[in-house]
Amino acid sequence: MDVRRIRDLWQRCDVTVRDLPLALLLTVMSLLPGFQGTGTQIAALPTRPYDALAVVVIALEALPLTVRRRWPAVSLVLVSLGFALDQLFAYHALAGTALPIALISAGAHLERHRRLIAILLSAAYLPLMLALGRLGSHETPADIVMLYVVLALAWGIGTWLRTTRAAEAERRRHIAEATRVAERTRIARELHDVVTHHVTAMVVQAEAARYLTAAPERLDTTLSAVTDTGRRAITDLRHLLDLLNPDHDTQTPAVGDLRTLVEQTRQAGQPVEIIEEGEPAETSGSAAFVAYRVVQEALTNALKYAHGSRTEVRVRHGEKEITVEVSTDGSGSGALSPGGSGRGLAGLRDRVGALGGDFSADRQADGGFVVRARVPAGSPS
Repeated sequence: MDVRRIRDLWQRCDVTVRDLPLALLLTVMSLLPGFQGTGTQIAALPTRPYDALAVVVIALEALPLTVRRRWPAVSLVLVSLGFALDQLFAYHALAGTALPIALISAGAHLERHRRLIAILLSAAYLPLMLALGRLGSHETPADIVMLYVVLALAWGIGTWLRTTRAAEAERRRHIAEATRVAERTRIARELHDVVTHHVTAMVVQAEAARYLTAAPERLDTTLSAVTDTGRRAITDLRHLLDLLNPDHDTQTPAVGDLRTLVEQTRQAGQPVEIIEEGEPAETSGSAAFVAYRVVQEALTNALKYAHGSRTEVRVRHGEKEITVEVSTDGSGSGALSPGGSGRGLAGLRDRVGALGGDFSADRQADGGFVVRARVPAGSPS
């Protein structure tokens, strides 16, 4: 059994089991002859030899540390009572060290009645000092105040630990929430990119099929294109679902798939030409994927808002970046447009910006539009 496994098993144990060794160690050490009378001494009283009562007092001081995290209030009260008896009977046991430990634990783990516990212990402190004075102790007011400050400091350390732990929990909660929001946004973008493109093509093809009833061959070709587009949509959705499943290893679309994307857009009735310059880099990573999404969204918008317009896709593969430009000449019509939500371009701007690139989408003087993107290559996925 390795050390890591032992540590994991220990961490899974109840807190009382993990706190028990410290309580037992302090108890045993206090009873050893060499450590007798070496504990905290707040009054100038001669140390009393150990007897049966000393064993009870030491157990009352040290053993409640076992529940210092499970029941911090109970532990603190019992340890404080044991400490008071230890000082009154002048045993001066090493177990007196348990008091600051119990104070720190209570400050860190006590959930309810914190102020009440602090007030009660503070109120009990002065009678203890008066009782020790009657037994012959001659502590000065400065000594009494100094000891109280030390005990209060132990409580303050526990409170600081509690505050720090709460702040860390809140920070992790915010990180988890931000991660969930980012993941939902990513899923929404993927769904938009995949579904919108294919469904737009299917709607445009189906609308065009209404006017082809007199041409059975063209109608059959159009309906076949609708079927092929639907199958591609199902395939892409399956890839997306695999992407969301950590048990699957999926590959994202690359710029090499652009010609298939362009051909699909042509089948939907959009005249598209593609010009590629350079060779795709093997380490283009997510840059290739983002470039693919830019072209996909631009062609989808061309189908929606400039159906029938001549469309040109230019992709240049450089050593350090991929540049994409998709433009239409405004000669077509958007009459067959099914409309859109406006999320696509905003999502592309975020995608490209996340990789340190530039993105723009502008109308041209002839009524068309042009989408440009510069995506740094070699960006992390």
